Amino acid sequence: MARSASGHHVSARDAAARDLKFQSLAGDLRRGILAGDWAPGSKLPTESQLAKDTGLSLTTVRRAFDELVQQGLVDRRQGAGSFVQSLESRTQSLRRRVGVLVPSAQQYYPRVLAGIEEALSSAGAGMQLSTYHYDEDEEHRDLQFLLDSEVDGLLIVPTLVGLADPQARVDELMSLPVPTVLVERHVIGGGAADRSEFVCSDHAGGAYDAVRHLHRLGHTRIALVARSANPTVGSVTTGFEAAVSDLGLERQEHLTAPKAEWNDDLAIDMVERLVTAKVSAALVFGDREATLIARAVGQQGLRVPNDLALISYDDETADLAEVPLTAVAPPKFRVGRMAAEVLLRRLTEGDACPIHQVKLRPRIVVRASCGARTAAPRR
Repeated sequence: MARSASGHHVSARDAAARDLKFQSLAGDLRRGILAGDWAPGSKLPTESQLAKDTGLSLTTVRRAFDELVQQGLVDRRQGAGSFVQSLESRTQSLRRRVGVLVPSAQQYYPRVLAGIEEALSSAGAGMQLSTYHYDEDEEHRDLQFLLDSEVDGLLIVPTLVGLADPQARVDELMSLPVPTVLVERHVIGGGAADRSEFVCSDHAGGAYDAVRHLHRLGHTRIALVARSANPTVGSVTTGFEAAVSDLGLERQEHLTAPKAEWNDDLAIDMVERLVTAKVSAALVFGDREATLIARAVGQQGLRVPNDLALISYDDETADLAEVPLTAVAPPKFRVGRMAAEVLLRRLTEGDACPIHQVKLRPRIVVRASCGARTAAPRR
């Protein structure tokens, strides 16, 4: 069987060779099913046989079958094998409509939405999008609107920060009349009692890796500079502090300010405080704030990374800074795609589907702003 690209649009930042292999195989099988090579109701080759015939690993073949199941083309029967879905079942799959509720279609979320749209489109499902503009009242109205629109399932980025009992809110969302998967949100410290279904970035892990990266470059006095009152900054702070503790670094004062207060003057003040504290490196949340800090370093007659090494958190515009910023890059496209895949699997398998609680660790994109030091770090 020839193996060719499946034709899916995959972001360069999120594509990996192993994904292309299973997508290519899934595409070949999908085209064969739609062309009638296997009639509705007929049994497909076993996963072991396909692995042998194609030279692909059994894991790759299983992922390809998983994708076809999510798309409503294949039905797995325990102990019997995999069968081509009937035309009636396929038609039901094509009618599926998923409600998507996000706080904004800008800034962080375009790539998350692109991942959702790709997964739903490849499965023949539709998307109904609502944005609540970080307004809790609007969030509740939009959620009710989506339910009244009789969507088959929900992908939601809910407000959890600032709630007295975020777990109660999540439990409420999980009890909605349609399957619901949280996107980029979960109850921190929910423990074994948390039965919510979610896919999100491991922001604590991303921050931890950023500190470890700077430490490996020789930095021992590392600070966190952050935009406060943000749903992500709590996890970033947790990961940062865990790395400082594990690496035996001296704890520095966290410098924070609300997004609305960030400007050139504030950035200059932040840099002056970092210099006074003899900090040699900083993790800055997010890209705009890191760009302002980098510019303020130059205005103080200092240089990035020689006098202050920087890592930005987000990687939306980090590469556009005058000194391109090394950045922690949350896997936004992959989070969106996987969340949609989890929901589609839930819609197909019902209660037989295990609860998915998935955290994807960000990667660090290395650019000029964290370069290795030519002198010993300040102590």
